[in-house]
Amino acid sequence: MIDMAKENSFFSDGIDDFPFEHYKLFVDENQIPMRIDKFLTNQMANMTRNKVQKLTEKNYVKVNKISVKPSYKIKPNDIIQIVKDFPKRDTRLIAEDIHVDILYQDDDLIIVNKAPGMVVHPSYGHYTGTLLNALKFHIKNFAPFENEVRPGLVHRIDKNTSGILVVAKTEIALVHLQKQFFDRTTFRRYRALVWGDFDEEEGIITGNIGRNFKNRKVMDVFPETEDYGKHAVTHYKVLECFGYVTLVECRLETGRTHQIRAHFKHIGHPLFNDNEYGGDKVLRGTTFSKYKQFVQNCFKVMPRQALHAKSLGFKHPKNEEWVQFDSDMPQDFSDVLERWRNYTKQRLQKNEN
Repeated sequence: MIDMAKENSFFSDGIDDFPFEHYKLFVDENQIPMRIDKFLTNQMANMTRNKVQKLTEKNYVKVNKISVKPSYKIKPNDIIQIVKDFPKRDTRLIAEDIHVDILYQDDDLIIVNKAPGMVVHPSYGHYTGTLLNALKFHIKNFAPFENEVRPGLVHRIDKNTSGILVVAKTEIALVHLQKQFFDRTTFRRYRALVWGDFDEEEGIITGNIGRNFKNRKVMDVFPETEDYGKHAVTHYKVLECFGYVTLVECRLETGRTHQIRAHFKHIGHPLFNDNEYGGDKVLRGTTFSKYKQFVQNCFKVMPRQALHAKSLGFKHPKNEEWVQFDSDMPQDFSDVLERWRNYTKQRLQKNEN
């Protein structure tokens, strides 16, 4: 039983810890000194400096079990806790009978082709209806992860991005796969339809990825010389040109949040119909109303960013043999590509005449 008198006394004398720990972060041993309000906004989604200020005012932010101010500078190996005077929301994963496109599975892992519009794991605003809710229903031997909110999750892709994901079925497989992603030894290929044409057939995009200072839902690209964001590298190759838009293959050297979307916006080629990164407007092409209507119709066919995680390869965690999986392009993506092929063909025929 919680001693509410003792708990409330914390507000006045700060002697004891709150009984409810909501978040815990471990500072890396190589971390340079940084204000804790800046550190938390970098590390936590939907966290702002203003929120950190309010949390510290209530003694909710602790470093090594001692309450700190927003100006506190974190040091290597610090342990940061956010503790509040109410229980954390019950986020136990609920099994739900939702269709999942399972490409492969064995005793150690499962490969799925995630549909666009499906959230990968429960989070704020999406506590049900996610890929993991569905997998808990379909995979009966998730026993090692019974108390986990994100059981077996090795990596993730955005809600409106389609494509391949690997999910571990055992703790051993999870650790093995996570290390491969951390060491960047996996094979990952994405397909993206982006605005504009390219002068070169291949290219590399570099720049730190960090949260936008004004809109925490999106990411920005910052110079690698700045002490903000995380190092990110994207390789791309042109696959098909349509004059006003281009289909590219992307290879990730790193796996940052919204990396492809932020990087291509940074070089002036936002993803087609990416409403968070400015791609949901007519950015290239003619001023004719017929063309604008064509683009709007494409947006209706594919009401999301044109991004698909097409291929994934890694060493199998049991025998370390190389395995590789490929997925078909989803129907909406295929339909939009076919529309652009037809439009480009008609435009070239018209120019020849």
